[in-house]
Amino acid sequence: MRAAAVHAAAGALLLTVVAAAPAGGTADGPAGAAEQRGTAVAAARAAARGVDFGACPEARDLPGGMRCGTVTVPLDYARPDGRQIRLTVSRVRATRKDPGRSGREVPRQGALVYNPGGPGASGLPFPLIGFLPEWKRVAAAYDLVGYAPRGVGRSAPLSCEDPGTFFKGPAPAPAHPSEAYKRERIARARAYARGCAQRTGGALRHYHSLNNARDLEVLRAALGERRLTFMGASYGTYFGALYATMFPGHVRRMVFDAAVNPDPEQIWYRNNLAQSAAFEDRWADFREWVARHDTVYGLGATPRAVQLSYERASARLAAEPAGGKVGPGQLQGAMLQAGYYDDFWPHRAHALSAYVKGDPKPLIEQAAPPADGDGGTQAATEAENSTAVYTAVECNDAPWPTDWRVWDRDNTRLARTAPFETWDNVWTNLPCAFWPAPRQQPLDVRTGPGELAPVLILAAERDAAAPYQGALEMHRRLAGSVLVTERDAGTHGIAGGPNRCVNGHLEAYLLEGRLPVRRAACAPRPQPRPASPDDRVRRSGALPVAP
Repeated sequence: MRAAAVHAAAGALLLTVVAAAPAGGTADGPAGAAEQRGTAVAAARAAARGVDFGACPEARDLPGGMRCGTVTVPLDYARPDGRQIRLTVSRVRATRKDPGRSGREVPRQGALVYNPGGPGASGLPFPLIGFLPEWKRVAAAYDLVGYAPRGVGRSAPLSCEDPGTFFKGPAPAPAHPSEAYKRERIARARAYARGCAQRTGGALRHYHSLNNARDLEVLRAALGERRLTFMGASYGTYFGALYATMFPGHVRRMVFDAAVNPDPEQIWYRNNLAQSAAFEDRWADFREWVARHDTVYGLGATPRAVQLSYERASARLAAEPAGGKVGPGQLQGAMLQAGYYDDFWPHRAHALSAYVKGDPKPLIEQAAPPADGDGGTQAATEAENSTAVYTAVECNDAPWPTDWRVWDRDNTRLARTAPFETWDNVWTNLPCAFWPAPRQQPLDVRTGPGELAPVLILAAERDAAAPYQGALEMHRRLAGSVLVTERDAGTHGIAGGPNRCVNGHLEAYLLEGRLPVRRAACAPRPQPRPASPDDRVRRSGALPVAP
């Protein structure tokens, strides 16, 4: 009886969903007509079923207000009656309480859905952000909703290799690799791509950004929201922009934090080249800060001197890894996090300083792979899964060069001026050169005047993971959008951080729908102060953003 009722309701809702679709069909063109119809079918079913929220898996350490459920989506939207997968969803209801203690009841504005990027990151912890002071006003007005996208965590998880062998260390990190090392990495990339195909089979082709956008449409319907309020960070801004292009009439409000460049020509090979170049500038920012605090760290009074200290440390680690676990690759990976977040600067500088002075313990604590055991096993499983999803989505999303000579030419040239991250970025993405699944053609993200509700784009001017040019391009392509820039700052993801100007624009938009005209600029946040060795990394109320 219940199943019959669900299908009857779905049939009625389907007519409404199809009628509300953008004129001329979704922007993925005639080739996506079957997927468009399948999305409408799946959204109608989800609207009829809703989400049955209950206790969260492994909920022992979670506040009682957070509940979890699942949403069913087709693996292949062209076949909505075929294989189904379930996405895990989390929610904390709007508190409706004025955090100013006025006793006033705050009107509920619906659900605010968040994605932290990646691809491959889970948004399930997001609703807990509402317990922080910086988010209480938003949490009063909105149900805070997170979810694990397809392939992530419990949402039909992907895997490309044995998690038990995922953390390989100690590892080298040559800034100018030899031909022999390149051949070794090519072989590893080929093997990794084969592993993805062997472990996932024919389903591998369906893990891509267009389907992530369609899943978001089904989630909107399952939550009972007539129009979507969404925050995406980093990669989340890209499939959020796909959603805005495909379903502009279903958008209520959207915030894109650390926007990536959506130009189809940039997806994803050229975006990664731009990222590698930008990380060189952020690495220079970090070294300049360390040099200014030479009396604290003793790594050199100039950025060049700090670079030499880093290179000497890397050479020592190549000869004798710290704790048998930390080699040049682990050192580079730890310092790369400083390129993402200013908050890491004092702690990475302390670890490098201590190592240079003979104490390897802080560097081992910050850079070593997780130890074996329950915690280490879970960390390896999660990291392997996240990497598998990242690789599948990026490789499936667009054509990549399949000739190694193109990669070698472009990155050898780039590494002459940007050696810090260039080749590490190559090895991360090289499986795409040998990818066994069909590629999508990137959607031309674009909306005309009046087609889309105004979108708020947030960007730090020196963000390396999402270079600022991407925010400018996103702003250009989405008519009526507004760009708020944090000048001379480079933290990856600025919503809810320490910049009151940025947060003021964010709250005004989410709570009142109020935006500045076209563009606004905020002064940079203060740079971090040198920390004592016992201080922990604190990111205030900043949202989790996937590196």
